[in-house]
Amino acid sequence: MYHIRGGGGVQITKSHKKPDESTRKWTNTLGASPSSDGHYLYYATRKNPEGLDGFYNVKLPLSQITRRDLITGDEDPVTDAPGSAMSPVISRDGNLLVYATRYETETGFRIRDLKKGEEHWLKYPVQRDDQESLFTRDFMPNYAFTPDGKNVVAAWGGKIHRISVSTSEDQVIPFTAKVSRDLGPDLNHAMRVEEGPVKLRLIQQPAQSPDGKRLAFSALTHIYVMDLPNGTPHRLTTGNAREFQPAWSPDGLAIAYVSWDDTGGQIWRAQSDGKGTPKQMTSTAAYYRDVAWSPDGGRLVALRAPRQARIEQFDEWEHTTANLDLVWLPSDGGDIHLILPARGAGRPHFGPEPDRIYLYSDAGLVSLRYDGTDRRTLLKVFGKAWFPDPDQPDGNPADDVRVSPDGHWALAQVSNQVYLLAAPRIGGEAPSVDVSKSPVPIRRITEVGGDYMGWADNGKTIVWAEGSTFFRLPLEQVEFEPPKKPEEETKTSSPDSPKKSASRTVSAADTADDKDADAKKDEKKKPPRLHPEEIAVNLEFPRHTPSGTAVLRGARVITMHGDEVLENADIVIHDNRIVSVGKSSSANAPADAKVIDVSGKTIVPGFIDLHPHWNEIRRVVLDTQNWSFLANLAYGVTAGRDPQTATNDMFAYQDLVDTGEILGLRAYSTGPGVFPDTNFESLDDAKAVVSRYIKFYRTPYLKSYLVGNRKQRQWMVMACKELGVMPTTEGGLDMKLNLTHAIDGFSGNEHSMPITPLFDDVVQFWTRSGIFYTPTFIVAYGGPWAENYYYETTEVHDNPKVRHFLPHNIVDDRTRRRTIWTRNDELVFPRLAAQDNKLIKAGGRVLIGSHGQFQGLGYHWEMWSLAAGGVSNMEVLKSATIHGAEAIGLSQDLGSIEQGKLADLVVLDKNPLDDIHNTNTIHYVMKNGELFEGNTLDEVYPQQKPLGPLWWWNEK
Repeated sequence: MYHIRGGGGVQITKSHKKPDESTRKWTNTLGASPSSDGHYLYYATRKNPEGLDGFYNVKLPLSQITRRDLITGDEDPVTDAPGSAMSPVISRDGNLLVYATRYETETGFRIRDLKKGEEHWLKYPVQRDDQESLFTRDFMPNYAFTPDGKNVVAAWGGKIHRISVSTSEDQVIPFTAKVSRDLGPDLNHAMRVEEGPVKLRLIQQPAQSPDGKRLAFSALTHIYVMDLPNGTPHRLTTGNAREFQPAWSPDGLAIAYVSWDDTGGQIWRAQSDGKGTPKQMTSTAAYYRDVAWSPDGGRLVALRAPRQARIEQFDEWEHTTANLDLVWLPSDGGDIHLILPARGAGRPHFGPEPDRIYLYSDAGLVSLRYDGTDRRTLLKVFGKAWFPDPDQPDGNPADDVRVSPDGHWALAQVSNQVYLLAAPRIGGEAPSVDVSKSPVPIRRITEVGGDYMGWADNGKTIVWAEGSTFFRLPLEQVEFEPPKKPEEETKTSSPDSPKKSASRTVSAADTADDKDADAKKDEKKKPPRLHPEEIAVNLEFPRHTPSGTAVLRGARVITMHGDEVLENADIVIHDNRIVSVGKSSSANAPADAKVIDVSGKTIVPGFIDLHPHWNEIRRVVLDTQNWSFLANLAYGVTAGRDPQTATNDMFAYQDLVDTGEILGLRAYSTGPGVFPDTNFESLDDAKAVVSRYIKFYRTPYLKSYLVGNRKQRQWMVMACKELGVMPTTEGGLDMKLNLTHAIDGFSGNEHSMPITPLFDDVVQFWTRSGIFYTPTFIVAYGGPWAENYYYETTEVHDNPKVRHFLPHNIVDDRTRRRTIWTRNDELVFPRLAAQDNKLIKAGGRVLIGSHGQFQGLGYHWEMWSLAAGGVSNMEVLKSATIHGAEAIGLSQDLGSIEQGKLADLVVLDKNPLDDIHNTNTIHYVMKNGELFEGNTLDEVYPQQKPLGPLWWWNEK
């Protein structure tokens, strides 16, 4: 509550009563309406419901009206409405209460006589409420009684209405508004699909040799070694095993590493000069990772889990795998010794004690003996939290912490940045360090970011990597900010400086001078900028490109060149590009071309998924049997852009696809998202982070995931404009936020705008902004998810094609027991799609994104959901093809069937213009000029070879 004469306000309600109270018990209060005598305050109280994160697939009611006595503080419930009660408004005389409530699928106003206790509908239906999204500006548009209490003025249906309290009749209040709105930059860039050699995007787990002269790393699933700083990388081994996580022996003569394939993995040891034959150190196939040498070189420490535990895990989103144990074995081979279950800890390494192993988890950096005893916690490190969370009151735990070999320092990875901090040993409870206000000396040593980090030269050098670039920095070059004097601490912690509190007449000029003086003082206090050595690892591989000429003869071709449909047409493909498209009599083909009869079938461009999330990939220790990629390709998705991969591993998978090491779609991505914990403090901060993507990951795409306030979001746009990056952004269940995304210039907006219906003002504005919009109905905002409808109405579990491309346990997880059943009229996706139809008709660009909910088949659900809103079949196909190509800047090469474009297309048995569900009658899929059978992905051109075998075909 704010006093009309000023002040910072007084808090009336609290979201939770106890600091450690579960968020499930938190409440929101909003939409306050005071009685005119100041005695009572009415507001809606929303409890956190059952359902994913309290917003998705929820069950009503979610909120009720509460009355608070402003004298005693007593709170009493006023309603018990089954459809929730929201946005109370009290008449001036205090006799009437109007509130909004959902009845069946619509929202209306109810009016109650508080003296008589009588209640009835004032108006139904009106504007649908926003209770199933983020409701940052209340559940409903504001409405109010007229001063005489005889009418209520409210907005719905794109108009302003006056509703009679006595009769419920309403009259439209006419108005016009002329709006002029500046828009941010157009950040959509036209590019070409890369050709020529594949330049390595990512060195994984780089490790510097003890003498500082060589670097080992994993690239495209093999270990490479190079001389520093300018040597040429070469394979450590010559075998076909997939190799990861190299670790140098203390004497530098050997490298240990782990392997992995569908039968499991092993720990290996090879001579660091590449001579001799690698020695298998373990005898049992399992999942091994994070191998480390003891300081004396006599033992190897690692994490281990059964093969089955890894392959049956749904995903490795947070790097975790069930049943991991910490183990050790002799460094020359022998029996494995269990230390203890890892319990979420990983990254074993060593500090100053030769007999103690250090591990890190969210609970902190701990050390223990080889027998698992004497467990000690050394340090806890935290960064900024995304949102308030009682389970993490100190903030988000660091992603990784590594103690130095002498034990005096630690490296911490927080929000993709690397920090150096002192590691005091105080005994008892471990100190907690917030990197933004550390009680110990701390320095952020990265500007752009750090994927991997570690110590080298026995702790004298800090090393890290970003993309395919390796950095190293001598510890002695790091200087810290001097400790603050007591008076500076007081000034920093106080909201008003003594100067400001002493006088209320300080001029603006005086304030500006103070700020300039403070800025100069701060600049003097800042330690000098760090200058790490930057070593680019230049490694190229041949790009996989087929050779030969083929003719797809006699099909109907929906080219996506406008509304063009060619009957009885031929498509001529040479190598991986389309040479010609036309009537069978007009298409020229060499005499030696392979002719493939597709008469009676329909060909469309390859589908492009703009929001796929291939979460099921195996991370760090990669897996070449990637069912996410296989399933999508089999269902006609030939390209996609994952808008938030959580880790950088997707860049390695992209290179594996491009080199032909694995089969899959064109796997573009933004890499890890940029989240609120990044906490930009300037435009330069934003440019540094954006440069990570365009310079080091070599991706033009970025996901700006609710990075902060409006100024911080605008810094993101400005940085992307300067550096040539296309940022898409998180919708965040908040349409008001989404409108600012379009205003400020983001190239894309992910997820549906939850408020319906849209009217011409928003439709015209959104369309003219040029923003690309991916509604992802399958995980709709504003109501139950569309995926539930398809699980309820179609057979998924026993679908032979689904079972061919997805492991059984994955299918079971998704299909056997769902947590929600929904009446069809409660489903929100037709309502949302109808608004998207308005955008499309006005020239807006709506895209298809499956969110990775069900790989492959889920993409078709998304197309069908868009059609459910009245969108024509042709427009749905455009959203799935040419508009998707435009959204990622690649429409010069992808998205349509035209001369000169890359040969990505889908051959259908039935025409999707007749029935949109015919998108799932896939006979063949062609990606990059190679043709595969739709049901099996057996290649039929230019080679003839079967897919597989895949491990899940024989697993039970």
